[in-house]
Amino acid sequence: MENGGYEIPENANEHCPGPESESAGKSDACEGCPNQDACATAPKGPDPDLVAIVERMATVKHKILVLSGKGGVGKSTFSAQLSFALAAMDFQVGLLDIDICGPSIPKMLGLEGQEIHQSNLGWSPVYVESNLGVMSIGFMLPDPDEAVIWRGPRKNGIIKQFLKDVYWGELDFLVVDAPPGTSDEHISIVQFLQATGIDGAIIVTTPQQVSLIDVRKEVNFCKKVGLQVLGVVENMSGLCQPLSEFRFMHLTETGEQKDRTEWVIAYMRERAPEMLNLVAFSEVFDSSAGGGAKMCRDMGVPFLGKVPLDPQLCKVAEEGRSCFGDSKCSASAPALKMIVEKLLSHLRVSRTEDGA
Repeated sequence: MENGGYEIPENANEHCPGPESESAGKSDACEGCPNQDACATAPKGPDPDLVAIVERMATVKHKILVLSGKGGVGKSTFSAQLSFALAAMDFQVGLLDIDICGPSIPKMLGLEGQEIHQSNLGWSPVYVESNLGVMSIGFMLPDPDEAVIWRGPRKNGIIKQFLKDVYWGELDFLVVDAPPGTSDEHISIVQFLQATGIDGAIIVTTPQQVSLIDVRKEVNFCKKVGLQVLGVVENMSGLCQPLSEFRFMHLTETGEQKDRTEWVIAYMRERAPEMLNLVAFSEVFDSSAGGGAKMCRDMGVPFLGKVPLDPQLCKVAEEGRSCFGDSKCSASAPALKMIVEKLLSHLRVSRTEDGA
């Protein structure tokens, strides 16, 4: 919680003036607060860590947050593939995972089991390639199944530490993968990075209203904190898959499924072989209300494009690989590439300008 730019302790009184304000611990609103003595004697003025963050981020040209209103929409998959795409264009890229309770980025980048190393310059990112570094709390957990049960202040502390202590070197892009929602982590990352210059946020959604309802809140959050919405990506925008990769089932009256794939493929190969070259498309989620594109028109924010639900994209994400080097991602890779190109155009960035 914030008041006048100050971060307010969770157990503070209702009208807390802020622990860094001149009236901290002295105003009428402080009476009976458990933090009153600590606030009255605490040093006042700007947080010195913010100065350190500004200095550390001075070598990063573009900072992009990836947000979602709801979990499970493929936000981390998009963050990972965006980072892969930018690195493949010869940009220097950093991917920062601030999803403290659900850090999935190490797996999606093929970095499970890696550890953070420290040098005299600070914490060193874990590198996928020489131009793609990653930082996540997932690298700090002794057991990947261990739950991170932290309250807001501790989460904010580790985010601040990532920003001021990680030595990225010269970066063209820092992609920040945030948890879903609009909670402590989002307020903190915007507050900590605001003085360093944030390009804006990409918001990931799925087509149905149950997701778009929360995305509208995310857009309003961005407007309230002065964060530009670079665009919305509609993920899982219909199942798209070569017909030859489907399994065909016969559903009996009792509900039992019997596999008829071999028979169907053999039948098509014999009677209509051209069908095996077709791609099948089906809407998984209801988009009759207009989906992400209509929401963007209604709210006055850019729409970056649609990414189909591609089983091959799910597979490369599980294996920690880029979809752009996999010929099987024929449905998702071109869609993602168009979105990345549109983003770079919006930022007025070219490979010759920022990339090697």
